[in-house]
Amino acid sequence: MAHSYVKYYSGGQWRETSSTFSDFNPADDTLWATVADAGSNETRTAIQNAHDGFGEWSQLPFTTRAEFMLKIAAEIERRKDDLVKSVQAEGGGWFGKGMHEAHALQEIFRAAAAASYGPVGEMLPSASGKFSMAMRKPLGVVAIISPWNVPALLSARQFSFPLVAGNTIVLKPSEETPFCGGLFFAEVCDAVGLPAGALNVVTCSRENVAAVGDELIENPLVKGIAFTGSTAVGRTIAAKAGAHLKKCCIELGGKDALIVCEDADLVRAAQLANFGSFMHQGQICMSVEKLLVHENVFEPFMKLFKQRASALKVGNPLQDNANVIGPLINDKQVNNVRTQIEDAVKKGATVELGGKISGRIVEPTILTGVKPDMLVYQNETFGPVAPVIPFKSDAEAITIANDTPYGLSSGVCTRDEHRGMEIAQALDTGMSHINCSPINDEANAPFGGAKSSGIGRYGGRWGVENFTETRWITIERGGKNIPPAF
Repeated sequence: MAHSYVKYYSGGQWRETSSTFSDFNPADDTLWATVADAGSNETRTAIQNAHDGFGEWSQLPFTTRAEFMLKIAAEIERRKDDLVKSVQAEGGGWFGKGMHEAHALQEIFRAAAAASYGPVGEMLPSASGKFSMAMRKPLGVVAIISPWNVPALLSARQFSFPLVAGNTIVLKPSEETPFCGGLFFAEVCDAVGLPAGALNVVTCSRENVAAVGDELIENPLVKGIAFTGSTAVGRTIAAKAGAHLKKCCIELGGKDALIVCEDADLVRAAQLANFGSFMHQGQICMSVEKLLVHENVFEPFMKLFKQRASALKVGNPLQDNANVIGPLINDKQVNNVRTQIEDAVKKGATVELGGKISGRIVEPTILTGVKPDMLVYQNETFGPVAPVIPFKSDAEAITIANDTPYGLSSGVCTRDEHRGMEIAQALDTGMSHINCSPINDEANAPFGGAKSSGIGRYGGRWGVENFTETRWITIERGGKNIPPAF
């Protein structure tokens, strides 16, 4: 039976919209929910309510805001089964992915609560003997635009730390996952009694995305913008934010490499490659999209990798919790993956495993013979396709890994930790993980990319710093002389 979410959440109330849109299960196109379709007017109302609520929320004791974060974490635990089902039905995710999101959400809000107890300023030396302080204060209203691929986790990561720092939030989830990425949090925050206006959630159809997005960025009451999504859209948002001199934090796409050295534990490396390439059908910004393997271990690695990949169960996640590989989110994404595979084969690549597409389900696909002139080498795939490329030396692996405009995450497999550090430090990525997958995220760590993969960092104190203002405040104590002429 389809769900009904025909109201948006603003100022602590559930409000009507003049229209709705349909939210479909990507695995079988069944109607999963009917959702409120907000426009610029509803968004303007939500922003005003966030602005009106800023005074009360920002002036609460930090301990009270921290307590709300813990209440949110507890409420998420209570509702985790509903969240997991919606991750499967609305986003086409595997049961295990839904469980991970439900657990990670709780950790994010606990970490946000802990961040409230950290320093918010520092004492500065003063040549004239002033009592000199640098202090941080919340900006005001922060707009959050979140993606569909890991909707609950990525929404929470974007708004939790700004919220606990005293900002108020207007959250617009993706039109592909309006419940997981937005309305779920509205229900949770309503249930725990979060003060009116602290969190506002606006859902809209694809047709209204441009108007709603412009309102979130250009409305003068909005002081900061957080966005996670495609590089093309991120560039536009960053440009508009810059034009209005607003703070922004954007996390964008990736073309992430996993480098397997000849001294690596190949069993571990094959597992990391399988997880990194095919988790959530490769629809993760940190997915392995260049698998670089030393030529001396290429054949034994390929044997282990293909064994693992061929064992992944494919199918509708709602029909069987063991179905690890579900559908891609929409037909546009399927066509992009199909185009990249066909282009690679046409230009000489070999399909070592998979390659078949049925509806929106793409089999785990392993390619060899991938060259720089192929789309799958150049562009982000965001699908279950793993190009495996041999290399002769560490320098060559670093060159291939860095041969992309993206710079989000990376991984290096080697038994020599010193060697791993040298390679990691040479990679042009915001994050790098030795003997682990590029897919890594911890609530208290600085998460973000370099180059065309974004600006700013989420998580921990970095998530607070992004959306607070630094102020300099002094107390004069008799050492600052004013010129006698005055």
